Amino acid sequence: MHNHAMAPHIQSDEADAIARRLIGDLHTPKPIIFWTDILVCAVVGWTGFALAVLAEPYSGWMALSFVLAVIGLYRGVAFTHELSHIRPRALRGFETTWNLLFGVPLLLPSFAYIGVHPSHHNLATYGTKDDPEYLPFASSRGLMIGFGIQSALLLPLLLLLRFLVLAPIGLAAPPFHRWLETRASSFAMNPAYRREVSSDMARKMRVWEVVTLGMWGVAIALAVDAGLLWRAGATWIAVLLAISTLNTLRVLGAHEYETDGQPRNRFEQLRDSIDTPGGPWTEIWAPVGLRYHALHHYFPGVPYHNLGIAYRRLVAGLPRDAGYHESMSPSLRSSLAHLYSHARRSRSA
Repeated sequence: MHNHAMAPHIQSDEADAIARRLIGDLHTPKPIIFWTDILVCAVVGWTGFALAVLAEPYSGWMALSFVLAVIGLYRGVAFTHELSHIRPRALRGFETTWNLLFGVPLLLPSFAYIGVHPSHHNLATYGTKDDPEYLPFASSRGLMIGFGIQSALLLPLLLLLRFLVLAPIGLAAPPFHRWLETRASSFAMNPAYRREVSSDMARKMRVWEVVTLGMWGVAIALAVDAGLLWRAGATWIAVLLAISTLNTLRVLGAHEYETDGQPRNRFEQLRDSIDTPGGPWTEIWAPVGLRYHALHHYFPGVPYHNLGIAYRRLVAGLPRDAGYHESMSPSLRSSLAHLYSHARRSRSA
């Protein structure tokens, strides 16, 4: 079990040099893997979704279809993390295809993450008030529980409000749209985060908002015509709730969340982050390489399909006293229990 508060080791410059040599050939993304993966995710996820809508309510087939929908669509959604790290030229057309398959139908467009997530890796902002994906959970059980409940239960309603209600108002009223750009266009857990939006990004937001309104208008009309509006809507909300719950638990298990509000270097980010290699179950709640979160913060340029290889090389090739070995957790449950226990101690201290 990881326990950085008791760990005496640090990642030395020597160990860092060894680590760089060990994974130096693993930074190139393989397009065939990316494309095959998202297409399979889309087929599995949306087939499961359609079958869940059409199945007899509360039947075994409906439950099985729902599980398939959640697994496929959650894994597909997770590719937005890869999109924020990989150069567009390396995967031409991938972002557009991803938006059409997942971002638009699930109201999770790529622009809400691309341009935001890098601040979570930036050495000047990680763990500070300018980090969109970090809160001091280790110092407050209430903050941790409140975030979990809010993120898991409110996301579908917030997405419907943002993209189907506020978006058309913003498109008609530019001043309001500028407010949306900075305050309501980022998947950020930190309420203090304020996004800086370039003119190109603002234009990209408007384009995808129009596409979203058009596709959702057609989908709603077809559902009404087929008499399936309420069943499809309820299934969509249930799937989003399940995805949001899984992702919320994953996020809480990704870091130690011990911060003094000051910037962190690469080694300090590694020390505050957690790998959960686990087994097959781990890939369900932490898909697309997200189980190797500490490794990702250490070497953010390694594409998801190479993270398992990188992990095995580092575990086998680094000295036993290298700090990377202290980033491991045996399970999500263990990480959450550690965070909750530490927060309780911090509160009583």
